[in-house]
Amino acid sequence: MPRLIGAVLNPKLQPEKINTFNSTGTLTTQPLTTEVEYLVVAGGGGGSSYYYGGGGGAGGMLTGTGNPVSGGSPYPVVVGGGGGGGVAAQSPGTKGSDSVLGTPTPITSEGGGYGGQAATSGGGPGGSGGGSGTIAGDSPGYPGSGGTGVPGQGNPGAAQNFTPEFTGFNSGGAGGGGAGTAGTSATFYPGPTPNPSKTGGPGGNGLASSISGSSVTYAGGGGGGGYYQAAGGSGGTGGGGNGGGPAAQAGTANLGGGGGAGQHVASSPPAEGAAGGSGVVIVKEAQIAIDTSSVWDLRTVFRQVKAGNWNG
Repeated sequence: MPRLIGAVLNPKLQPEKINTFNSTGTLTTQPLTTEVEYLVVAGGGGGSSYYYGGGGGAGGMLTGTGNPVSGGSPYPVVVGGGGGGGVAAQSPGTKGSDSVLGTPTPITSEGGGYGGQAATSGGGPGGSGGGSGTIAGDSPGYPGSGGTGVPGQGNPGAAQNFTPEFTGFNSGGAGGGGAGTAGTSATFYPGPTPNPSKTGGPGGNGLASSISGSSVTYAGGGGGGGYYQAAGGSGGTGGGGNGGGPAAQAGTANLGGGGGAGQHVASSPPAEGAAGGSGVVIVKEAQIAIDTSSVWDLRTVFRQVKAGNWNG
């Protein structure tokens, strides 16, 4: 039997791979991958319609590393859609849909909460909560409250309510929460109606991630609707839509932003709430280098030496 001598290293390289899902699909890992880094953002909530409604909450946002997988295996990916904006007078938006990375240890981000309608309801819960519509102290449903967010995924929407001595609704609606900060209430102005200063509350800001190879901010909250001709609240950074006026803006697609709320105008489309933005799932597989070895028998070494090809 030939004698075996020294091992020879043969490096095997698997490149880094970034998998971006803007819609539902399947992740198939590379052969050597055993764990992945991820970003999972759900769909944002829709903003409420007139009058002075709340902005939609951002979709939940989750990031992490070391999520275990098997090499060369398929895993389902669900990308949540944004919730619809309210249409009829004092109609809340709808909640955004969840996004899921279906690896053996599943990662689920919750859809953003809906923006609350004026007079009767607060914002809805979600990854980030929706903002409350303006609710005065003499109205059913008082006090209004912002929708709650899921810890680790987002923040609450803002409340928008007044004590019983204020019987009017002299304010815009409240902003929805974002992944980075909570929504903000609109300022109450006791002055005459209409008042151009009665802007809606701003949506909460989102958070940045560089998993795609560049820094991108995701999951901003939607702005509250303006009172009469006042401007709507600004959407949060990361795709949050501005509140109306004049017209509410939708959350940005594949950033998971909340939709802006409609302004206090009984006409269409400026009075309608806007939809939340769809979510996104990004999965990063790290570069992997493995040294595999082989061995030479004595006969092969002799031939290589004789031919002048042996450098060992």
